[in-house]
Amino acid sequence: MDPAGTDLASLTPLAGGWSGQTFLAGVAGEQSVVRIYADPGLRGAAAHEVDAALLRLVRGLVPVAEVLEVRRADPATGMPALLVTSHLPGERGDLLLPTLDAPARAELGARLAGILADLGGMPFLRSGPFVDGDLRIGSFWPDGQDVDGLPAYVDLATPQLGWWTPDELDGLREVAVDAQALLDTVGRVCLVHSDFNPKNLLVDPQTLEVTGVLDWEFAHAGHPFTDLGNLLRFERDEDFTGAVLAAYADRRGTPPADALALARAADLWALVDLATRRSANPVAAAADVLLREVARRRDPGAVPA
Repeated sequence: MDPAGTDLASLTPLAGGWSGQTFLAGVAGEQSVVRIYADPGLRGAAAHEVDAALLRLVRGLVPVAEVLEVRRADPATGMPALLVTSHLPGERGDLLLPTLDAPARAELGARLAGILADLGGMPFLRSGPFVDGDLRIGSFWPDGQDVDGLPAYVDLATPQLGWWTPDELDGLREVAVDAQALLDTVGRVCLVHSDFNPKNLLVDPQTLEVTGVLDWEFAHAGHPFTDLGNLLRFERDEDFTGAVLAAYADRRGTPPADALALARAADLWALVDLATRRSANPVAAAADVLLREVARRRDPGAVPA
């Protein structure tokens, strides 16, 4: 497929994301996915190269689309950067999961745990965001800013949580201190998808095979339990959660209770970030509600009433 010969106005937006930059295209009877980097986000001008490199890195180990073409932005014509990939079959996990019975939810949970275990086995030497197509690692904190651990990040975010009560903020600080102590017991760094949840997963509704892991725009090198925390963030169904943790324990050796505690601790980073942007989208709003309950009860596993 040649995106230069495609009428961009004829592309069909793909549902499920917030960026509105991913489209379905059909040329000569074949479907492809075109991501247009009009707003490249945190990765800047190299965003399309990083996304392509990540797909190439994990393809064959994790179900992802094949990279068909990567095209740099053309300032002369105003054409933004493009990434063209194959179109994957399957139904979005967030639409399929509520329709499954208990055994099927457990089976899907075990399959997802296997993918998480594979991601957790892809090591890096240090944590940070990917900054270019060679997947070099940069810093999360620009301008020389040094944020050493979750408690420091909470302090940094506190001014942006103006609707929280003083008691809630105190509770969040207490939880952050304990969570960081737990996270520090794991010394490895690995590839983190960082948005690993049913909305970004494609599943064959008949076989429950995971056919695609989508949207790698937040991927980075980070803590091995970050993705597990993301997957289980709002999930309290025992059939699904129990199967995820049991299968993860079989692959990685971490007892289910320990893995869940580490997952909840690791996810606090994302919850704090989302809470500061609660008006951005429904996920951020739900994260704010969840995190406030965690802070009130001083318990990372708390569930809003």
